[in-house]
Amino acid sequence: MVHPENSDSYKGLVVNAGIEQPASVNPYLARHKKRELSVNDYVEGIVKGDITILSRAVTLVESTRPEHEAIAQEVIEQCLPHSRNSIRIGISGVPGAGKSTSIDVFGLYVLEKYGGKLAVLAIDPSSERTKGSILGDKTRMEKLAVHPGAFIRPSPSAGSLGGVARKTRETIILCEAAGFDKIFVETVGVGQSETAVHSMVDFFLFIQLAGTGDELQGIKRGIMEMADGIIINKADGDNLERARLAAAQFRSALHFFPPSESGWTPQVLTYSGFYGLGIKEVWDMVYGYIDFVKANGYFEHRRREQSKYRMYESINECLRNSFYQNPVVGAMLEEEERKVLEGKHTSFIAAKKLLVKYFDTIRK
Repeated sequence: MVHPENSDSYKGLVVNAGIEQPASVNPYLARHKKRELSVNDYVEGIVKGDITILSRAVTLVESTRPEHEAIAQEVIEQCLPHSRNSIRIGISGVPGAGKSTSIDVFGLYVLEKYGGKLAVLAIDPSSERTKGSILGDKTRMEKLAVHPGAFIRPSPSAGSLGGVARKTRETIILCEAAGFDKIFVETVGVGQSETAVHSMVDFFLFIQLAGTGDELQGIKRGIMEMADGIIINKADGDNLERARLAAAQFRSALHFFPPSESGWTPQVLTYSGFYGLGIKEVWDMVYGYIDFVKANGYFEHRRREQSKYRMYESINECLRNSFYQNPVVGAMLEEEERKVLEGKHTSFIAAKKLLVKYFDTIRK
């Protein structure tokens, strides 16, 4: 069969080459490539309150690349003299308690009443399977996200609360150097995250719900001892009486705990984040606590204790990283893991062998 295009009647026709196809990569992209910043560029930008440079510095702090970590530590060191001038508030609560909605309302209230600048550092849980995080807290803080005096930064927990705690502390230093005088730290809301956040804030606020079936589930010794204030959310409409009853139960439970080191008696209040009810009373409590602990010297004492805690935590993290990054240990890990799985060694023997080998290598 002869195709029409091969017919003799078409011999006089010429097929043009056509139009040259554009490149798949935008040629103007190189013009907009981010300029590499020096340590001085970062520090000067942060101190001037440049949000773009502050965001890039926080990304640097969160990076796991050694070269980024070295630059980040220099930036933090130079920002330290400009820090320690904020009120740090940790906010925790059970899942669904309305932490993000409450932060949106609280943030607007403190900015409108007290002025200044507010940074919100939200620790987002990472998936154990995919290691990814949604980082969607900003979408639930609609009003605060567009406020010129607010900076919202969600960070992934990446499965390591110790690591994220250190990075959050370093981010606090950067935010303070950038002029943020109020800092909210929202916890993951599970397990040890409350302890990590408690070790870096001045006031720890615990959000609880009423009418969930068992209010006593919320009365846990660990979280109750850490809380400087407890607030019952969704105290509106048909839920108002249940919220008041839950508040009364929490107040009764607080009598069974020893007095706090600060001398402050935690208060239990009800409010509605959705309707904006009781917000003033919550912040009167927070600032009443700050005035109280500043007057009796506990505020500075707690800051010093937190600095000491940070030092020991940094030592532990550095030792852990040094162990896992040791090439000799890395070569042994898979073999020892296999022996444990096959039942040839116990976990304790395998761990001891790895530690002995590690200490042998660092002695040489």
